[in-house]
Amino acid sequence: MSGGGRGRCPDCGCAELVEDSHYTQSQLVCAECGCVVSEGLLTTTFADEGNLREVTYSRSTGENEQVSRSQQRGLRRVRDLCRVLQLPSTFEDTAVSYYQRAYQHPGLHAARLQKKEVLVGCCVLVTCRQHNWPLTMGTICTLLYANLELFSGTYLQIVKVLGLDVPALSLADLVKTYCSSFKLFQPSRSVSVSFVEDKEKMVSRTLQLVELASESWLVTGRHPVPVITAAAYLAWRSLQPGGRLTCSLSRFCKLAGVDLPHPAYLRVQELLAILLRMAGQLAWLRILNLDKQTVVKHIGDLLQHRCILLRQAFRDEAEEEEGEEQRQEEGEEAGSSTLETLEKKRPASSPPPLLPPCMLRPPKRLCPTPADSSITGDEDISDSEIEQYLRTPREIKAFQRAQASSQAVPGAPAPS
Repeated sequence: MSGGGRGRCPDCGCAELVEDSHYTQSQLVCAECGCVVSEGLLTTTFADEGNLREVTYSRSTGENEQVSRSQQRGLRRVRDLCRVLQLPSTFEDTAVSYYQRAYQHPGLHAARLQKKEVLVGCCVLVTCRQHNWPLTMGTICTLLYANLELFSGTYLQIVKVLGLDVPALSLADLVKTYCSSFKLFQPSRSVSVSFVEDKEKMVSRTLQLVELASESWLVTGRHPVPVITAAAYLAWRSLQPGGRLTCSLSRFCKLAGVDLPHPAYLRVQELLAILLRMAGQLAWLRILNLDKQTVVKHIGDLLQHRCILLRQAFRDEAEEEEGEEQRQEEGEEAGSSTLETLEKKRPASSPPPLLPPCMLRPPKRLCPTPADSSITGDEDISDSEIEQYLRTPREIKAFQRAQASSQAVPGAPAPS
């Protein structure tokens, strides 16, 4: 590109100067003799741009854009993390802008180095959540080797400080992303052919089991990863129950190449209990006397009609409770409300109602110990204290007569 108005070559005086990009630095080269007129003019002032003279950084246009080494390092890590996650370029620009805003905030500018490292992942996570990109907090913590508690606290602080609107991550997207990381969809040395499963079938059934768990209060207030792990384990066993019923949860996680969250064992038992309740509503399954091991074979049939079976499994119990309350009210109206009627409890064989687990099994709380008291009620009452309880003149005269008679009779006890 010809450089009209850019000056002349100092060697030959030619005015034909062209701009030649050498790597990342722009150079002005004489088209006649090849002399490099200027190179690496990264900082110039507006007044000196026409004269092509280098200036100091303090007098340049970037004097008000000073970036510390810590912030430069954080910006590089934001870009590197976006590239590792293969995010679009628009995500990277948004995450960089969030990091610059958060870094300049007084509450985060003077934070510890560990918190600034976590700040990189928080900006990327906020960007992904806003664009409905399925990414979990645990994935970023694994990539950054960050503490989950510190990360979650910093994430909430950024959202509050910057006033960001971050939508909640869809559970369906989280299921698809988490199941996509399994190593069960292609045979390998560690995964035999009998354990390989179709990805679409497994994701679909896992999603149905997670929706069942959500409808039965098993997801509310809990971390979603153990629930998804339990649902994926049951879905994988139900697709080919012949050789997978004996496979344990720990072995499944080892084959899938994922970590085993500790609460996943409890989530499996809770899901199996719900499935058994639903199986009791089908006559042809009721006669089979299913248990938690064999009910896995019929998960497909139960999920096909899960809305009706789940409603029917807990509607009968609700009707029984309403009938008991009505009978109690009728007994009270007839005047025959006894202690047994008022304190009638649920039979031991009756299944628990459909309530959140925190209500079915509330956490045990320490009962406050009563304060030690040395007062037993058998202590002697002094005369001055007795006078405090006397209110009427009649009581005072009666007490004086009793006191005088006790003094007249030797050996008689004093009135108390």
